[in-house]
Amino acid sequence: MSETIEAITTYLAPRRLDEALQAMADGEATVLCGGTDLAPQTESGARQYKARLLNINRVEGLGGIAADGGEIRIGATTTVAEIRRSAALAKIAPVLVEAAEHFASEQIRNAASLGGNLCNASPAGDMSPPLLVLGAAVELACWRDGAAHTRRVPLEQFFVGPGKTVKLAQELLTAVVFARPAPGFVARFRKSGPRPALEISTVSVALGARVADGRLGDVRVAMGSVAPTPLRARHVEAALEGRPLDAATVAAAVAAAAEDAKPIDDVRASAWYRSHLVKVFVEEVLDDVRGN
Repeated sequence: MSETIEAITTYLAPRRLDEALQAMADGEATVLCGGTDLAPQTESGARQYKARLLNINRVEGLGGIAADGGEIRIGATTTVAEIRRSAALAKIAPVLVEAAEHFASEQIRNAASLGGNLCNASPAGDMSPPLLVLGAAVELACWRDGAAHTRRVPLEQFFVGPGKTVKLAQELLTAVVFARPAPGFVARFRKSGPRPALEISTVSVALGARVADGRLGDVRVAMGSVAPTPLRARHVEAALEGRPLDAATVAAAVAAAAEDAKPIDDVRASAWYRSHLVKVFVEEVLDDVRGN
């Protein structure tokens, strides 16, 4: 622990985004927000602090939930607890609130940030599947040629491997954005872990779709902990799109889950158990939407 701390020679806590981005411009800064992933990873030696530690908690404009227009915007430093308590999200995107309810403990929810959860890029990250079914994108900002530049990346393109994303070392994830769900949109989330509290997901499944005349449209299904990254379950989506939500369609979607989920054995569960559980969750979320 002391060796990792000794690597830090500069601590910065800027209040403006441009200051934060300039401090990151050479790619030699470690970003600190909630620290719920960073602290255990550096203590275990899985990560090393860079010479510059950049605390972004005071940066104006990086927090909060804006839900007034057609686009919903959640700042990167917004905590999971704030998402859980948000009356606006409970009305607009309750699947996010549902996921936040199942996120670790109250203490960790109070510290963990949405941006940090996504940048940690764990296949088991709780906030990724519901955001994937909402069609979310992330905003990445950097300082270049004397000015701040921002790009948007669809969340399904953001993750490239366990702990790896397309975000460059000089970029800061500043917000998560998604379009306000259309009328008739429904979403569900299921998660299972090895213990009743502080659980790391063994499998998670999220469903988002527009329901009209007993059929599903614009279907998105996402899975966690069944591949190197959180993923869109394209085979399940194809089995559901435009189909009547009856028992035959549910059975086809459950069967298709085996084409999307490619889990591994690890200390938390076997690949067999994960393959079984993902089918159970697909069936459960669809039965829930059917009203069973």
